[in-house]
Amino acid sequence: MKQSIVHIALVVKDYDEAIDFYVNKLKFELITDEYQPEQDKRWVVVAPPGSHGATLLLARASKPEQHDFIGNQSGGRVFLFLNSDDFWRDYTYMTSIGINFIRNPEEREYGTVAVFEDLYGNLWDLLQLKSDHPMSKR
Repeated sequence: MKQSIVHIALVVKDYDEAIDFYVNKLKFELITDEYQPEQDKRWVVVAPPGSHGATLLLARASKPEQHDFIGNQSGGRVFLFLNSDDFWRDYTYMTSIGINFIRNPEEREYGTVAVFEDLYGNLWDLLQLKSDHPMSKR
């Protein structure tokens, strides 16, 4: 059997501001942005450059109870993990454009890591896994 996670839904306040952040600041690729009139929503998918794994589905909150989860999809824990082939290049770029890092870079047994916030406050790890880490070969 072979399975994979294709999309991870990220609840956002507004499609266009989320696209601006992920595409223009984080340099993700805009994979799809299609209007779905039957549901009056858009199907917006982005992915890190050069990525072949799961993508982010930017899902605009459409019900009042969904608005409470914008920026807090994981209850204050790190929610997403962005692996880089050059941590210091990406960290330097991200700090230069005002991305808020709430934990400074650290060397850990698995690699280099720092924690940043997206435009809504969701926490992300920016990391560069060591070459012997099992996920670095995927």
